[in-house]
Amino acid sequence: MAYDHKDPKYIRLARTIQRRIEDGVYAPGALLPSEHALAGATGMSRPTVVRALSLLKQDGWIESRQGYGTVARGRPESVGQRVQCGRIAAERVESQADGHLVAVGFVRAPHRIAALLDVPDRTVVLLRRFLTERDAAPSEVVSAYFTKEMAADTLLADPAPLDESLLGHVETRRRTHYDHIRERVTARPACDEEADLLGLEPRAWLLAVLASAYDTFGNVLHVTESLLPPAGGALEDVYRVG
Repeated sequence: MAYDHKDPKYIRLARTIQRRIEDGVYAPGALLPSEHALAGATGMSRPTVVRALSLLKQDGWIESRQGYGTVARGRPESVGQRVQCGRIAAERVESQADGHLVAVGFVRAPHRIAALLDVPDRTVVLLRRFLTERDAAPSEVVSAYFTKEMAADTLLADPAPLDESLLGHVETRRRTHYDHIRERVTARPACDEEADLLGLEPRAWLLAVLASAYDTFGNVLHVTESLLPPAGGALEDVYRVG
């Protein structure tokens, strides 16, 4: 997690606890102060404390043990070890990246996307699809989905490559702030279009990284699906954006 003084109180508290875990103040297995004690010591409300602890649990820094309390787990093994496809997609500057846009327009959201955007199945949403290249060969298909409301008053529907990142563009145009991204990695066979873009055999297996980006209030800002060969297992991750 990387935060600064402009972040909400719950994030600053999470940062403080995280640093104490990293510094050994709360060693792995050590019992953390109760929610009531943390609220009293920090002058923050109990809901703020609960939210900070929830974030640390999601990130893997702490865990709750029934009948005992909340304990430190130490630095999560996954921190800094796994490629964060959602972050890369959000921070990619299309006009400068290796690759090109292959589709921009309004489409009906498939079930997996509609569920993450919290809209009914088949709702019309905006799609921006980018084909990344490595050594002049296709390497990844990244599809970013936005609700019509989120795309309003932006250049997201413009077929021209953006000169700034999706994250920066949305934050500026929509006057919001990205807070965290949640990823789920699964494997699925490619559809004909996806296989063609990546130069694969029909129905070849792909890693599908679904990343939902949220603001500080927990509202989803956009969803990306990054498709990469080959297939793999499934896992879930949550990490800071700023």
